[in-house]
Order: sequence, then structure tokens, then C-alpha cells
Amino acid sequence: MNWKTLTSEEQLSEVNAASAHQPVAIFKHSTRCSISSMAKARLERSAVPEGLTFYYLDLISYRPVSNKIAEMYRIPHESPQVLVIRNGECIYNESHSGILMDEIVSQSGL
Repeated sequence: MNWKTLTSEEQLSEVNAASAHQPVAIFKHSTRCSISSMAKARLERSAVPEGLTFYYLDLISYRPVSNKIAEMYRIPHESPQVLVIRNGECIYNESHSGILMDEIVSQSGL
């Protein structure tokens, strides 16, 4: 898994631009939560299909970025949470134990 790290609100423009060409996943991770660690480890053990970029957000360190994501995509904040962005819109989101690579891939249209 090659995570692209999200650390600023400005990077969300990059996410939206990239999502015009291929789906982009954002994983919001709480470094203080065992469920979040489990979801992250499960993603990291999975094969990432070509054509899907994963962004990683440490929401403890970058909570304002997490808040901006919730606002931009009109998806209530949860932790852990994964969002799939296509053409600048969230087309899929899931949280907690529902975060599964197979579902992310299926919902992203790959």
C-alpha cells in the first residue's frame, strides 16, 4: 500500500483533480483507536488495484482537514472512515468494520 499523506486542506484540490481521471480513496484514521488500526491493517494486507489511489489522513494530527472533508463531500465525520471520490464527489463511504477493500473496489467501478 502506497499511501499519499493528507496534511492540508489545499491538498483536497489535488484529490478532486485526480478524481476526474480515476477514483480516489481517502482513509481517515484515528491513531488512538484500535478499530481504526484494525481497518488500516486490513487495507494494508489487501491488494490495491491499479487505477485507485489511496490518501491517508491522521485525523488526530489534522482534524481541520477531516472537518473540511466532511463539509466538502457532505458526509458526516466518522472514524475510521473511507470515502471514494470520483469527479469531485463522494460516491461511496463506509466506516468501522465495514471498511473492506473488496467493497471499495466494487463501489469505485474498477
